[in-house]
Amino acid sequence: MAGTRTSTRASSEQLARRIADLCLDNKAQDVVILDLHGVTDMTDFFVIASGTSDTHVRSTADRVVETLKAEGDGPTHVEGTAQGRWALVDFVDVVLHVFHPSMRSFYQLERLWSDARVIPVAAQGAHV
Repeated sequence: MAGTRTSTRASSEQLARRIADLCLDNKAQDVVILDLHGVTDMTDFFVIASGTSDTHVRSTADRVVETLKAEGDGPTHVEGTAQGRWALVDFVDVVLHVFHPSMRSFYQLERLWSDARVIPVAAQGAHV
């Protein structure tokens, strides 16, 4: 059932890491994972990334959606890909935000959710 949370913390973290890796594969910048356990019950993790242009934001979000659909983990909701300034992809336990740099700076999700533990993503496939 779409929108139903049935995963464990470990599996939702694994999904967040997979999403982060896909963003990096598409050359997204400043990719981080926010662990929202104990901060909100809305979702378990945010993955936040920046594209270098509207087209890059769209292509990064689209690549994550297409790849995870093919792997059986399609999202429940996608928005913002038409404009390319801020794409939001909701996987229920993990929410991906891909921003144009100016939008990321304006909304400052990392600051807004500063109580969350930050899981930095240092380089392609290497989590710090």
